[in-house]
Amino acid sequence: MEKRTEFNIWYWIVAFFAVIFIQDLIASYRSIAPISYSQFEQYLADGDIASVAVGSDTITGTFETPIDGRSGFVTTIVDPTILERLDDADVEITGVPQNTWIGALLSWVVPAVVFFGLWMFVFRKFAERQGFGGFLQVGKSKAKVYMEKETGVSFADVAGVEEAKAELEEVVDFLKTPEDYGKLGARIPKGILLVGPPGTGKTLLARAVAGEAGVTFFSISGS
Repeated sequence: MEKRTEFNIWYWIVAFFAVIFIQDLIASYRSIAPISYSQFEQYLADGDIASVAVGSDTITGTFETPIDGRSGFVTTIVDPTILERLDDADVEITGVPQNTWIGALLSWVVPAVVFFGLWMFVFRKFAERQGFGGFLQVGKSKAKVYMEKETGVSFADVAGVEEAKAELEEVVDFLKTPEDYGKLGARIPKGILLVGPPGTGKTLLARAVAGEAGVTFFSISGS
């Protein structure tokens, strides 16, 4: 029991640091503000720009001090002589960014994938420890399917449920001659609900329907 508690604590520790990491990635992306080229020129003239990375059609840079809560910016290049002006203003040119849209996309996709994967991992472990798997256990059921080509059971073997047998007579007739009902546009029901406590003959009645109609009987045991 102590090992299980310790194991669960590690889950929460990993989750905590993962959330911190994701928040840091998102915060770093949101700290970059898109600005107009005229704003960029004004910031350059005022000496507010510390460094830039010049791409083929964009300029990404950082401010000397955060402006409006943003420490960086990105804008579109309009003036082809911008490198000379940046050099004259003693602005540090740190590099040339490539595929900035990929970086922006990954800054959202990677945290989302990490968060979703972590959530699925924790949820799966929690479900396993609680004894249920929900949708995660689809296809892993221990239920067994039994098939009987001939049940050998008829309505005569079922006693005490005359009203139910009368209601099922039409179903038996449908199973025997489906083509007659098909000509009228009728379709077989998707299911019939038999309600009652255990031991009242629900399964026996279902086997009797199959026996009367001469069709294969399927049953599923969930244990």
